[in-house]
Amino acid sequence: MNDLISVIIPACNHEKYVQETIQSIINQTYQNIELIIIDDGSKDSTWQKIQEMKQVCENRFSRFVFETQENQGTCKTLNKLISLSQGEYLYLIASDDIAKPDAIEKEYNFLSKNPNYALCVGDDEFIDSESKVCYWDNELNIEYDKKKAIYISFGNFLQKNHNFSFLSNKFGRYDSLNIGNHIPNGYLVRKSIFEKIGQFTPDAPLEDYWLMLQISKYAKMKYFDEILFSYRWHNTNTAQNREKMINMTNKTKEYEEYILENLDFNTVLPIVKNVYENGTCYKKQGIPFVFEILTYRKKQEKIKIIKLFNKEIKRYTKH
Repeated sequence: MNDLISVIIPACNHEKYVQETIQSIINQTYQNIELIIIDDGSKDSTWQKIQEMKQVCENRFSRFVFETQENQGTCKTLNKLISLSQGEYLYLIASDDIAKPDAIEKEYNFLSKNPNYALCVGDDEFIDSESKVCYWDNELNIEYDKKKAIYISFGNFLQKNHNFSFLSNKFGRYDSLNIGNHIPNGYLVRKSIFEKIGQFTPDAPLEDYWLMLQISKYAKMKYFDEILFSYRWHNTNTAQNREKMINMTNKTKEYEEYILENLDFNTVLPIVKNVYENGTCYKKQGIPFVFEILTYRKKQEKIKIIKLFNKEIKRYTKH
């Protein structure tokens, strides 16, 4: 039998979507799956919707765990989900997104044969609040006409903004991630990597970004240039709250600087030490971390941020 894979879902206030998320895991072509869901203090009927799926989950999964709790936040909830998991691999999915049926199987087939890699992921299509496929215009608004769209997938958006091919060796490398997070959603992770990187922390509230930075210190990542995931874009996305995203990004980068200052560089990949010693960490260089901010700014706001960035560059180069 193939390895057990733990699908973990932190659920919160997604009564409209959570059953569709669960069904997408039921539909996976990969069979040996356990499903672990924690309802993190939802104020709507999310917990009830999860419980309604109990019977079908009993019939489908090797093991399933459904729990509810008072709101603890995403980081603490993820740590608990991981502690409850028994699989060799972890598949993380938000309670409003959808995995394509062959997503886990394709990602597992790669990781199981490539021990130097700790994560693999495919591209994400966008879906709206009614699960209809959509695209993004230049300001990240929904566009249904593919011909008029600027970004046709999340991978397309990320590659254009980070200016390198995800099929190159730059994908998932620490120096690339130090500039900004570029890993799409719907990734499979080797669970053993958490023995090296530790737990999620509220001190790094952009948990996906923190995770990618830590993994890239120890292992490689792989990108598949095909849609394996549906990323839902609706009014309650955290990513649509630009001010919150800026604060979370800056706080996560500050915590990463703290980690680097206390890191034993003999235990990580050489590129990490090179990045640190060459002064490319944003605090050491005195340059504000703006790349992620730019991707969440309206077009008319970008000019102000770029001016600030250029001003800081000039200030730094005078010393």
